[in-house]
Amino acid sequence: MNRKWNWITAAVFAATLPTLGGVASAQSQQGSQPPPAQQQGQQQTDKSKQQPNPAPLTLDATPPAAAASPEEEAAYKAFQAVPATDKAKRTQSGEDFIKKYPESRYRAVIYSNLASVYFSSGQIDKLTDVANKELALNPNDVSVMAIMALTLSRTYKANAPDAAKQLDTAEQYAKKTIELTPTLPKPDNLTDESFASAKADTMEMAHSSLGLIYLHRGKASDAIAELEDAVKVDRNPEPDPVNYYLLGLANDSTSHFDAAAAAFAKCGALQSTLQAQCQKNAEASKKKGATQLSAPK
Repeated sequence: MNRKWNWITAAVFAATLPTLGGVASAQSQQGSQPPPAQQQGQQQTDKSKQQPNPAPLTLDATPPAAAASPEEEAAYKAFQAVPATDKAKRTQSGEDFIKKYPESRYRAVIYSNLASVYFSSGQIDKLTDVANKELALNPNDVSVMAIMALTLSRTYKANAPDAAKQLDTAEQYAKKTIELTPTLPKPDNLTDESFASAKADTMEMAHSSLGLIYLHRGKASDAIAELEDAVKVDRNPEPDPVNYYLLGLANDSTSHFDAAAAAFAKCGALQSTLQAQCQKNAEASKKKGATQLSAPK
């Protein structure tokens, strides 16, 4: 299923992510960090595409709640009937439901779906609020943890007062997602294929987040393994070009020039605002490979 580019991936990263020199410099300086993503674009990948209004991917059971009234059941069914593609109506329906039934037995499903919608539209404050509420109910909701890991890692600002805490939190979410996702039972409302796609999405986001976290910390060698895993598990026909861009940066900074050129070339073959920069970087890495000593694999 095709996915649209989003504010947190390719829309603005060409200007805000590390450059070829930036990661290399970070590798050589203790505590140095590459420039973060600092702006928001207009669109976001819909990571909840596997099924309209799915149940959270989690090991947790939703806490017991009072039986729903006929009105509440009707309101929940109305929310479930909203197509995933109608984000405005989906958001309004979910927000109205939570406002009217704040202690509903269905609130975990609503929170998880709202997190995906806020993620897809770049509404960071609302995303953070609803994600915290969902994780308070379901601490092992990997779909929400993956979303938060990616958001925190790609909106990181090195000069922010809580920068270190933000990266630590993103790392915890990413690692927990990677640990738990393979153990998840299949929700009743997902087909085998949809469940496999949902798990692949969470793993891709988690590995991508961890790779970028390592780059922010000047650990390009560690980033390579995570970013390679991110591109490996990505099942989307339109993969995230940022993963290839970051993989190119990490390989270039560790003098793996052929691997860097290959990663940049894959990024450059995808339509995004990173395309021209990736094509330029691919040529630069090729030239380095021809004129400089490459590191052994």
